[in-house]
Amino acid sequence: MFKILLFYKYVNIDDPRACMYEQRRLCEKFGLKGRIIIAKEGINATLEGTEENTDAYLKIFLSDECFKDTHIKRSVGTGDAFPRLSIKVRNDLVSDAFGVELDPTKETGKRLAPEKLNEWLEKKPGTFHIIDMRNDYEYRVGHFDGSILMDIKNFRDLPQALAQIAHLKNEPVVPVCTGGVRCEKASTLLIKEGFKDVYQLDGGIVSYMEKYPGKDFRGSLYVFDNRKVMNFTDPDKHVMIGECDICQKHSENYANCSLDTCHRHFICCENCQNNQNGYSFCSQNCQERYFTENPVQAGIKSVV
Repeated sequence: MFKILLFYKYVNIDDPRACMYEQRRLCEKFGLKGRIIIAKEGINATLEGTEENTDAYLKIFLSDECFKDTHIKRSVGTGDAFPRLSIKVRNDLVSDAFGVELDPTKETGKRLAPEKLNEWLEKKPGTFHIIDMRNDYEYRVGHFDGSILMDIKNFRDLPQALAQIAHLKNEPVVPVCTGGVRCEKASTLLIKEGFKDVYQLDGGIVSYMEKYPGKDFRGSLYVFDNRKVMNFTDPDKHVMIGECDICQKHSENYANCSLDTCHRHFICCENCQNNQNGYSFCSQNCQERYFTENPVQAGIKSVV
């Protein structure tokens, strides 16, 4: 059986490049594929391998004093969630373009366990606000009931979008994201911008879904690997909320617009992809531009 590991930790790493070489050695030793980002402020990773090999990797990883209390999220893998292993050193884990110095190890939102959020949702609805800090295309396939979507195309746009929720500065807010790494930074930013009662969902949406499958979170969780979406719900009870941008029928199939200058990531059902001879266009304009620039490939059936 294959397992996927999702984890991050904000912790000072004196030599990110040396850490990168050590992580590469470990991952290659145990045949793991996936993505790891390392910065002076910490590590952010999603890895896939056999259950035996992921356990062996974690035994060594968690023995490191820097990473010993890292929150590890596990889910069932497919064996091909990632095409290769990619390990990169960056300036920070998620917010290169923020332009604001944020240190979650010094100040961040109060951690709200999935159990406590579930209790709030059951016993005190309407007294707090779940703020979804993910990109718009992630939200469309699944989200918490009643959550507020920040109108952003990329996480780096968050500082400019905070005016959308400025009226909530004196009310309890709970930022949420996939595994928690973005909400560490987001909640820190909210505090810096004057929000008075800031929490964060500990372990991210994936931890809540694992404990409460099919409850409060509608649809599926978008993930950044070949699975594209995941959920813990019984397939017979799963409710799909994503809609194809072309025909508006329910779908969780993602594609990138075939026009290179657009390349928008959007939901496109398999039927619409088949009707476009395998191409994926997010709009009539993109389709027309593509075949104007590539006339030899014209003749596609238009469904946009």
